[in-house]
Amino acid sequence: QVRLVESGGGLVQAGGSLRLSCAASGYIFSINAMGWYRQAPGKERELVAAIDSSSGNTNYADSVKGRFTISRDNAKNTVYLQMNSLKPEDTAVYYCNAGVLPARAMAGRLSGYWGQGTQVTVSS
Repeated sequence: QVRLVESGGGLVQAGGSLRLSCAASGYIFSINAMGWYRQAPGKERELVAAIDSSSGNTNYADSVKGRFTISRDNAKNTVYLQMNSLKPEDTAVYYCNAGVLPARAMAGRLSGYWGQGTQVTVSS
Protein backbone atom coordinates (compact mmCIF):
# COMPACT_ATOMS: atom_id res chain seq x y z
CA GLN A 1 0.00 0.00 0.00
CA VAL A 2 0.99 3.58 -0.59
CA ARG A 3 0.10 6.41 1.72
CA LEU A 4 -0.14 9.94 0.40
CA VAL A 5 -0.18 12.89 2.76
CA GLU A 6 -1.04 16.30 1.37
CA SER A 7 -0.48 19.78 2.65
CA GLY A 8 -0.58 23.36 1.45
CA GLY A 9 -4.21 23.99 0.64
CA GLY A 10 -5.98 27.10 1.78
CA LEU A 11 -7.82 30.27 0.88
CA VAL A 12 -6.26 32.80 -1.47
CA GLN A 13 -7.38 35.76 -3.52
CA ALA A 14 -7.59 35.59 -7.28
CA GLY A 15 -4.15 36.10 -8.75
CA GLY A 16 -2.46 34.64 -5.73
CA SER A 17 -0.38 31.51 -5.34
CA LEU A 18 -0.34 28.30 -3.37
CA ARG A 19 2.06 25.41 -3.24
CA LEU A 20 0.71 21.95 -2.55
CA SER A 21 2.89 19.13 -1.30
CA CYS A 22 2.28 15.40 -1.30
CA ALA A 23 4.57 12.99 0.50
CA ALA A 24 4.38 9.31 -0.41
CA SER A 25 5.29 6.44 1.87
CA GLY A 26 4.89 2.69 1.93
CA TYR A 27 5.43 0.38 -1.02
CA ILE A 28 6.30 3.02 -3.57
CA PHE A 29 8.60 0.99 -5.79
CA SER A 30 5.93 0.26 -8.38
CA ILE A 31 4.86 3.89 -8.68
CA ASN A 32 5.55 5.25 -12.14
CA ALA A 33 3.94 8.66 -11.86
CA MET A 34 2.35 11.00 -9.38
CA GLY A 35 -0.08 13.78 -9.97
CA TRP A 36 -2.80 16.06 -8.79
CA TYR A 37 -6.49 15.82 -9.51
CA ARG A 38 -9.19 18.22 -8.44
CA GLN A 39 -12.89 17.97 -7.92
CA ALA A 40 -15.30 20.84 -7.56
CA PRO A 41 -18.80 20.35 -6.12
CA GLY A 42 -21.07 18.66 -8.64
CA LYS A 43 -18.23 18.04 -11.07
CA GLU A 44 -16.11 15.05 -11.95
CA ARG A 45 -12.62 14.60 -10.66
CA GLU A 46 -10.15 15.78 -13.29
CA LEU A 47 -6.44 15.56 -13.76
CA VAL A 48 -4.63 18.83 -13.12
CA ALA A 49 -1.01 17.80 -13.56
CA ALA A 50 1.12 14.68 -13.42
CA ILE A 51 4.79 13.84 -13.53
CA ASP A 52 6.68 10.65 -14.28
CA SER A 53 8.83 9.53 -11.39
CA SER A 54 11.75 8.45 -13.57
CA SER A 55 11.74 10.61 -16.68
CA GLY A 56 10.22 13.75 -15.21
CA ASN A 57 7.83 14.06 -18.14
CA THR A 58 4.79 16.13 -17.25
CA ASN A 59 1.18 16.31 -18.27
CA TYR A 60 -1.02 19.34 -17.62
CA ALA A 61 -4.65 20.11 -18.08
CA ASP A 62 -5.10 22.82 -20.68
CA SER A 63 -6.82 25.01 -18.12
CA VAL A 64 -3.71 25.26 -15.95
CA LYS A 65 -0.91 25.34 -18.50
CA GLY A 66 1.33 28.31 -17.93
CA ARG A 67 0.01 28.83 -14.41
CA PHE A 68 0.68 25.59 -12.54
CA THR A 69 3.93 23.69 -12.30
CA ILE A 70 4.32 20.16 -11.03
CA SER A 71 7.66 18.97 -9.71
CA ARG A 72 9.00 16.16 -7.62
CA ASP A 73 11.79 15.39 -5.22
CA ASN A 74 12.40 11.68 -5.57
CA ALA A 75 14.76 11.63 -2.60
CA LYS A 76 11.88 12.82 -0.43
CA ASN A 77 9.20 10.87 -2.32
CA THR A 78 7.34 14.13 -2.59
CA VAL A 79 5.50 15.83 -5.40
CA TYR A 80 4.63 19.51 -5.47
CA LEU A 81 2.13 21.63 -7.30
CA GLN A 82 3.02 25.28 -7.57
CA MET A 83 -0.15 27.16 -8.43
CA ASN A 84 0.21 30.73 -9.63
CA SER A 85 -2.27 33.24 -11.02
CA LEU A 86 -5.07 31.39 -9.31
CA LYS A 87 -8.61 31.90 -10.55
CA PRO A 88 -11.93 31.33 -8.81
CA GLU A 89 -12.56 28.42 -11.16
CA ASP A 90 -9.54 26.69 -9.63
CA THR A 91 -11.55 26.28 -6.43
CA ALA A 92 -11.81 22.58 -5.69
CA VAL A 93 -10.62 19.78 -3.48
CA TYR A 94 -7.21 18.77 -4.75
CA TYR A 95 -6.19 15.12 -4.47
CA CYS A 96 -2.72 13.70 -4.75
CA ASN A 97 -2.46 10.51 -6.78
CA ALA A 98 0.19 7.88 -7.38
CA GLY A 99 0.13 4.77 -9.52
CA VAL A 100 1.50 2.71 -12.35
CA LEU A 101 0.07 4.78 -15.17
CA PRO A 102 2.51 7.10 -16.90
CA ALA A 103 1.76 10.78 -16.60
CA ARG A 104 0.68 10.99 -20.22
CA ALA A 105 -2.06 8.40 -19.64
CA MET A 106 -3.59 9.73 -16.44
CA ALA A 107 -6.04 12.25 -17.87
CA GLY A 108 -9.59 10.95 -17.77
CA ARG A 109 -8.61 7.94 -15.69
CA LEU A 110 -8.91 7.37 -11.96
CA SER A 111 -6.61 4.69 -10.59
CA GLY A 112 -3.90 4.01 -8.08
CA TYR A 113 -3.58 5.54 -4.65
CA TRP A 114 -5.14 8.73 -3.36
CA GLY A 115 -4.48 11.31 -0.73
CA GLN A 116 -7.21 12.59 1.53
CA GLY A 117 -7.72 15.78 -0.44
CA THR A 118 -6.98 19.36 0.44
CA GLN A 119 -9.31 22.29 -0.13
CA VAL A 120 -8.19 25.13 -2.36
CA THR A 121 -10.48 28.13 -2.40
CA VAL A 122 -9.83 31.13 -4.61
CA SER A 123 -11.87 34.24 -3.93
CA SER A 124 -12.63 36.85 -6.56
